[in-house]
Amino acid sequence: MLRPLHLVLIALLLVLQAQMWFGRGSVPDVMRLRQQLAEQKQNNAASQLANDRLGAELHDLKDGLEMVEERARSEIGMVKPNEIFVQIAK
Repeated sequence: MLRPLHLVLIALLLVLQAQMWFGRGSVPDVMRLRQQLAEQKQNNAASQLANDRLGAELHDLKDGLEMVEERARSEIGMVKPNEIFVQIAK
């Protein structure tokens, strides 16, 4: 009488073990998802840093002409009237 009950319990245990190791939400699946989460957090941190830098630059561009002048000098070689441009080669 206990024999069929034992077989059912063993079968149930095997099914649960198979689900734990091979099914959705299995141990390897959770490990893979944790790795993806860690990579995404790194990407988010890098993106946040870039956004912060751009925000600071935008603030400087809105509030001060010094940044505009600096960028014009470095990117397009702006020179003020009565100013001499000297380039030093290294």
